[in-house]
Amino acid sequence: MIDWKRKLTSRKLWLSICSFVTMLLIYFGKTESEAAQVAALIMAGATVIGYVIGEGLADSSNSNTTNIISDTDPEEKDGDA
Repeated sequence: MIDWKRKLTSRKLWLSICSFVTMLLIYFGKTESEAAQVAALIMAGATVIGYVIGEGLADSSNSNTTNIISDTDPEEKDGDA
């Protein structure tokens, strides 16, 4: 089974996509400037996707922890109630 989280956060994948699209643009007669702008957009999108997936994984791991609430005030000392 494909690990999509790992694939979508792979820099190699996004650089390969960026390179492929850039070369296609050049082949079809677009300028280097246009190709560079498209490459920048692809890499910016990859950064956002990586951040969102990373934050989602961090949030899901934090939600699995148990919060323990104590009935006593940590500043209270024995007998100070």
